[in-house]
Amino acid sequence: MADLQAFPSISIPSAPLSDLVQIDTSPRQRGPKPAWLKAKAPVGENYHSLKKLARSLNLHTVCESAQCPNIGECWEHKTATFMMLGNLCTRRCGFCAVPKGRPEAIDFDEPRRVAEAIATLGLKHAVVTSVNRDDDVVGGARAFAMLIDEVRKQAPECQIEVLVPDFQGREEAIRLVVDARPEVLNHNTETVPRLYRAVRSGSRYERSLQLLETAKRLDPGIITKSGVMAGLGEEMDELLAVFRDLARMGVDILTVGQYLRPSKDHLPMARYYTPDEFAEMKAAAMQMGFRHVESGPLVRSSYHAHEQAASTGLTVLA
Repeated sequence: MADLQAFPSISIPSAPLSDLVQIDTSPRQRGPKPAWLKAKAPVGENYHSLKKLARSLNLHTVCESAQCPNIGECWEHKTATFMMLGNLCTRRCGFCAVPKGRPEAIDFDEPRRVAEAIATLGLKHAVVTSVNRDDDVVGGARAFAMLIDEVRKQAPECQIEVLVPDFQGREEAIRLVVDARPEVLNHNTETVPRLYRAVRSGSRYERSLQLLETAKRLDPGIITKSGVMAGLGEEMDELLAVFRDLARMGVDILTVGQYLRPSKDHLPMARYYTPDEFAEMKAAAMQMGFRHVESGPLVRSSYHAHEQAASTGLTVLA
């Protein structure tokens, strides 16, 4: 575990779990979804072509597995977030729609196939993530490094953004990915410390911060990025405290979006944040020193990812 003295704003109470995790799991009364959360249905030639390509190469996309509301817009613009290391996650986070279970052995040919898909699509900025593989942390990191190398070979003009798990905080694994030199290294914080045990099973807030800090220490020039969800029962001051922690870790890009409950088996949504509230969060975060903040109801980690990276001034617009 990371030294908590390195994170002065983190308070880890000694209260029982029932006091720490204050999420009301009672059923919510159904009501109409606000107009600002309505997204276009996935249609169009590019959408169907990308889906066919992913199936032909036996690949997964987090767009589908996580039921992203932006899948129609992104896929029509030939932007997809590929998900490696299988389609079964070893953790059971309360917010996530990705299937959970015991995964098969890591397929080390998968990075080559993902790179082939990126090259076939002619992407200029590709985002690749993975499920958690706590059964083989270093192997998972090695697959990310192989992916970056393969993209350099097959699509040399493409910028690579990797959205990585926490690798259980193992520096050996973090170093493998950083040494492969992706343009952007993303690791989502997801929620506030008080809600971590319910929202991010098997994860630790301070460990996520430590990963982002370690990446900057290993390569001060790397662009780091993190994302946070709103609407799980946190307070606004808790969100702002997370933003400050991330800014102190040197994170360049912050994304903030509305949590939407994937099914009745997932954590309930506490409330909708309005577009004005997301604008207020963006303004507050920008004052903390981030190079770019993407904040809005439908914002997800990879939404407009190429524009986010370019806005830092550290990459070119794809």
